[in-house]
Amino acid sequence: MTPSTTVRSPLRLCGRDDELATLDKLLARLRRGDGGALVLAAPPGLGRTALLRAAAEAHRDRGPVLYATAAPAERAVPCSGLGALLGVGPAGASPAAPHTGITPADLARRLREFADGGPLLVCVDDAHAWDAASRAALAFAARGPGTGSRIAFLLSVADGTAFAGLPTLHLAPLGEGAASVLLDRLTAGTEGLDPVVRAEILREAGGNPRLLAGISGRLTPDQLAGRTPLPWPLPGGEAVLAAHAERLDDLPDRTRILLLLAAAAQEHEPEGAGADALLLLRAGTRGGLPRAFLDRALSDGTGTGGMLQRAGSRVHFGHRLTAGAVLHHAPWARRSAAHELLATLLTESGDRSGPDDVPARDVPGLPDARATAATPALPLAALVQRACAASGPDAALAAGLEAAAVAPFAHAARSAALARAALLSSRPALRAARFAAAAEQARLAGDSPLARSLLARTGPRTADAAPAPVDSATTPDVPATAPAPGLAPYVHGMLALRSGPVADAHEVLLAAAALLAPHDHRRALDALLGAAEAAWAAGDALGYLDALKRLARTPADEGLEHYRAGMSAVLEGRTAEGHVRLRRCLALAGDPGDPAALLRAGVAALALGDIAAARRAGARALAAVRTAGPDALLPQALEHLAYAELRAGRHAGARAHALEGLHAARRTGQPNSSAHLHAVLALAASVEGPAEVCAAHGEAALSGAGPHGLAQAATLATWARARADLAAGRPGEAAARLAPLVKAGPGRGHFATRTLAVPCWVEAAVLGGREPGESRELHAAVDEFASWAARAADPGAPAQLARCRALLASVSEADARYAEALAHHERAGGDFEQARTRLLYGQWLRRRRRTREARGPLRDALVGFQRCSARVWADRAAGELRAAGEPAGAGTDPAGDPLAMLTPQQQRIARCVAEGATNREVALRLSLSPRTVDHHLRNVFAALAIRSRTELARLLSP
Repeated sequence: MTPSTTVRSPLRLCGRDDELATLDKLLARLRRGDGGALVLAAPPGLGRTALLRAAAEAHRDRGPVLYATAAPAERAVPCSGLGALLGVGPAGASPAAPHTGITPADLARRLREFADGGPLLVCVDDAHAWDAASRAALAFAARGPGTGSRIAFLLSVADGTAFAGLPTLHLAPLGEGAASVLLDRLTAGTEGLDPVVRAEILREAGGNPRLLAGISGRLTPDQLAGRTPLPWPLPGGEAVLAAHAERLDDLPDRTRILLLLAAAAQEHEPEGAGADALLLLRAGTRGGLPRAFLDRALSDGTGTGGMLQRAGSRVHFGHRLTAGAVLHHAPWARRSAAHELLATLLTESGDRSGPDDVPARDVPGLPDARATAATPALPLAALVQRACAASGPDAALAAGLEAAAVAPFAHAARSAALARAALLSSRPALRAARFAAAAEQARLAGDSPLARSLLARTGPRTADAAPAPVDSATTPDVPATAPAPGLAPYVHGMLALRSGPVADAHEVLLAAAALLAPHDHRRALDALLGAAEAAWAAGDALGYLDALKRLARTPADEGLEHYRAGMSAVLEGRTAEGHVRLRRCLALAGDPGDPAALLRAGVAALALGDIAAARRAGARALAAVRTAGPDALLPQALEHLAYAELRAGRHAGARAHALEGLHAARRTGQPNSSAHLHAVLALAASVEGPAEVCAAHGEAALSGAGPHGLAQAATLATWARARADLAAGRPGEAAARLAPLVKAGPGRGHFATRTLAVPCWVEAAVLGGREPGESRELHAAVDEFASWAARAADPGAPAQLARCRALLASVSEADARYAEALAHHERAGGDFEQARTRLLYGQWLRRRRRTREARGPLRDALVGFQRCSARVWADRAAGELRAAGEPAGAGTDPAGDPLAMLTPQQQRIARCVAEGATNREVALRLSLSPRTVDHHLRNVFAALAIRSRTELARLLSP
C-alpha cells in the first residue's frame, strides 16, 4: 500500500493535499536514510491528529512506528517521562504507563535501537501537554537526526511555541470549497441539505473539520432540510470548545477573570468587533483586578497567554473560538455575574465611556429585570448584557430589547439585541419573527452571512404566517402589536437580490409584498421596489412593469409615485408623459436623509438624458449612505454614481468609484453588485485600457452574471469587450460579440441598455467588412436607434446616430453625414465620442486617398483621446495619422526600432503580421485591400532582409 493511496482516502483529510504532500516528502527522505523532524501546529479540531495517524499508517509497511498521545489522565497529571513513547506500537493503541527518569541521551540511544529494525517514525500527538522535562528530552532527540539518520519525528502541538526551533507546519482552517465538500460527505445519508442551513453550518464551523462534523452530526434531519428552525447556538461544538479551554486551568485566577469579562463584553458587539478596551478597564477595576495588571494585559496582552490582542481601542481574542471556549468553560454563576457587572457599568455610563476609578468591591445586586427592561434611558448594550445573564425565557426583558432596538442605534447593534430578544421568547411564532427582524438589521448592516444565519432560525417559510390573535394581558410573551407576516420572505428576497438568482428574488419579493401589505406598508413598498429592481437586472421588462403596477395599488409618497408612473410610461412608449412625471420626481428628491429616493432620482435623470443631474443625485446618495447608512446600500450608491460618470465621459472618476464599490460589495457579501461593478470597470477600461484589464473585468462580470441571470451586467460587459476589440483594430471580433445583443429576435441584450451598443456594432460591422445581406440588418438597427434617440433625450445620441448613417452612407453622402455628426458633438460635448467620430472620418478620408484632408480630423481625434486618457484609442489614432503621412507624438517609434526605416503604412502592416494576423485580417484592420497588404509586406521583407512571417515575429518580439 503506497502512502499516496493510504493517506488521501480518509474522510477527515479532505482539503489537506498540501499538508499530505509535505508529510510524503518527510517519509520519502526517511526511507532514503535522511531523518528529520516536523511539528504540526494547529488549534484543536483542525485535523493534526488525523494527519499524524495517516502518516503512521503510510509508513507502517516500510518500518517501525512509535506512536504516543496524551490521554485525558495524562493532561491532568503531566507525564514526567517518555515511557509512553517507547511503549506504544500500533497507531491508535492506548499509551503505556509513564516511564520516569529517562535522560535525553538515554532516549536517543533507545530510539537508535528501535531504528535497527528499519526506518523509524516517531509520532507524538499533543506533545505540548507533556511536562517540561519530557518536552526537552523529546526536542533534544528530534534535533539530532539528520543526513544518514534512520529516525524521523512528527509532533503535533496546539501552537508552535512548545518546540521552537524545529521545522513547523501551521495548519490553517479548511477553505470554503474543501469545507463544503466535507459537509456534503458528512451529510450524504440525509434527505437533503437546505442552502440556508448549509451556509450557517459552514459559517459556524469556520473551516474546522472537527467542529463541522460535530455540528452536522447533532442536527436532526428536519433541521438539516430546513423544515424546523435551527437551535441557537448550534450544538456539536462542545468538544472543540472544551479543547480550546484546556489552557485556562493553568492560568492565574485574575487572568481567567479578565478573559471572562472580555468574552462577555463581546456579546453586545457586532460579530468580529471585539470588546471596548475602556469598558474592560472599568469592569476589571470594579471587579477587583490590579490596575497595573489591567494596563499591561489590555495594552499588549501581557499576562493573558497571548489570548488577547489590542487593536486601537478594541480588544480581540487571538482565535475566534477562544471567546466561546471561555464562556463555555466558566461556571454559570461566574458567567452570569460577569454579564450583570457589564450591564451595571453600561447603565451607569449611558453613552459615556472612560476609566472607572470606583474602588474594587463585590458586584452589587441588580434591580429586577422586569422593572428595568422598559426603562427608556437604559442603554441597548446594557439590555443585551442583562439578557445574556438571564437563565431562561423572559417576556418583559425580550419586549424591552425589541422596543429599544431602534434608531439611532446602529443596525449591527439592533441585530444583536433582536437576536437576544428572540432567545428570550418562549412562543415559536414570536421567536421566529424576532429572528427575522434581527436578520433584516444584519442585512442592512452589510453582514449577509449573519443575516442568513438568523433566517435559519425562523424555520420554514410557512412559519411566518400571521400569528393568531392573542390577548397581551393574558399572554405576556406577545406584545400588543403582533409581528407582521412576510418579514422572513422579505429578507430572503432582499438577500437574493444582491447575492442570488434575481428571478428568484423577483418572485419571493412579490409574495412578501402581498403578505406585508395589510400590516407593514413601508416594507411592502420596499419589497415591490426590490422586485422591480430584480426584474430590471434580469432584463425582464414585463416583470418590471408588473411590479410597478402593483406599486400603484400601494399608497406612496409623491416622489415615488411620479417615479413609478414616469418609468412605466417611458417603457410603454408614452415618452412625453413619462418625462413630465420623471422631471417631477427629480424635483422632489431633496431629502438628503433618503438615499434610496436619491438613487431613484438618478435613474430618472438618466432616463431624461440629464447626465449632470444624474451625477448630482448619485453624489448626494453616496454622501447620505456614508453619513447614516445603511452599509448594505453602499455598493449600489457607488455603482449608480460610477455609471453616471461613465455616461458623462468621466472615465477615471467612474473607475475610482467602481473600485471602491467592488470592495464594498465583497465586504458585504453582494456578488450580484460585484458583477455590475465589474461591468462598469470593463467599460471604463475599454476607453482607458489596457485591453487585459477590460478583458479581466468583463470575464468577471459575465461569470457572475450568468448563474444569477444578470442580463444588464452581461450586456454592458459584452459591449465593453467589443469596444476594446475596436480600439485594438479587431472589428470582426467586435461585430461578432455585439451581433447577438442588437439584432432582432430572441436572446437579445438587456431591453434598456442594448440600444447603447448599436453604434459600436454598426462601426464594427462596417470596418470588418459586412457580410452579404447584412446591410438590411444594419439599417434596421440604425432606425431602431433613431427611434430610441428621439425618445431618450440623450444629448450624445444625435451625434452617434449621424455617425452611424455616415458609416452606411454612399461616398457622395458620407461627407455631409460626418459633418452633421461633428456639429452635434460640438453642441453635446464629450471628448471620447467626438474623438471617435473624428477618427472614423479621418480614416474614411484616407481610404479615399484624401490624405491631406484626413490629417486634420485624425490630429483632432488624437488630441481628444489624449485629453480623456483613452490611451489605446490614442495609439490607434496616432497610427492612422502616421499612415496619412504625418508623424504623431503618441505612439511614435523610439530610436533603434527595427522598423524605423519603413514607411508608416509598412510599420503598421509589419506589426499586425508579427501579431499573427493574416493578410485579410490586416486589410480589415487598416481599411486596405488584401492586394495592397501583400504588396507592402513584400517590401517590408526586402527592407528588413527577412524571408518569412516567423522571422518578422522573432524580430519584433520583446
